[in-house]
Amino acid sequence: MKARFYSWHNDSLLLHIYVQPRASQDEIVGPHGDSLKVRITAPPVEGKANEHLLKFLAKVFGVSRKQISLTSGQQGRHKLLCITQPSRLPAIIPPPG
Repeated sequence: MKARFYSWHNDSLLLHIYVQPRASQDEIVGPHGDSLKVRITAPPVEGKANEHLLKFLAKVFGVSRKQISLTSGQQGRHKLLCITQPSRLPAIIPPPG
């Protein structure tokens, strides 16, 4: 059964993320309802958590920071991200097709 927290649109990956700020380390935890839970060390202050999340996921997916956009959820824990042409995928996300 396909996980509901991601979808592919051509060469872009759409990810529904649930963020836990102020964690002890940056890590992808796993499915959390219809989202992928990600823990980050940054506090949710003045956009720092969002920027930290995008930089962390850029490393995980092997893309530049410019290839990740925050589509929705700037102020909340639930976010929608678009990653263009990811070069690496975590084991929890299979390649398209």
